[in-house]
Amino acid sequence: MSEKVLVVDASNQILGRMCSIIAKRLLEGYWIHVVNVEKTRISGNKRSFIEEYGRFLEVKSVRNPKHTPRHPRNPVTYVRSTVKGMLPMDKPKGVEAFRRLRVYVGHPSSVKGEAVRFKEADASRLGRRSFSISDLKGVFKIPEAD
Repeated sequence: MSEKVLVVDASNQILGRMCSIIAKRLLEGYWIHVVNVEKTRISGNKRSFIEEYGRFLEVKSVRNPKHTPRHPRNPVTYVRSTVKGMLPMDKPKGVEAFRRLRVYVGHPSSVKGEAVRFKEADASRLGRRSFSISDLKGVFKIPEAD
C-alpha cells in the first residue's frame, strides 16, 4: 500500500477554508505537508483581529501560572491548532490524522512533490478584506524559512 502524500501551498489561501479541506483529506488517510504558511490569508479587519487575539493571549491563570492555557504564538502552531479544531480529537482516527500533518514556514528542501492549491480556498474569490499572517509581526513570532 503506497502512502498518499499531499503538499499544499498555503500562499494566498483563506485559512479556514484551506484548513477544513486539509482536515477532510487527513481523515481520508493522506500525509499532508503545508508550505508557505506565513502567506496564508485571514478574512476580516486586521485591527479587530489583533485586538481580539491580544485579549485572547492575555487570558492567564491567576492562581497558578503553570496552569495557564497555551496559545499559539507563531503561524505554524496557529494553523496546526486551526486544523486540530476541525478533527475529532476525542477519537483515535482524529489523533492519527493529526499526526499526519506537517506545517512549514517557507518551502523547505526536504519536502518533495508538486505543491497543490485549493481553488475553493483561494483568496481571490473572497469579496471582502483580508490580510496575511505575515502582516501580524506584532502578534506572531514568525520564524525564518529554511
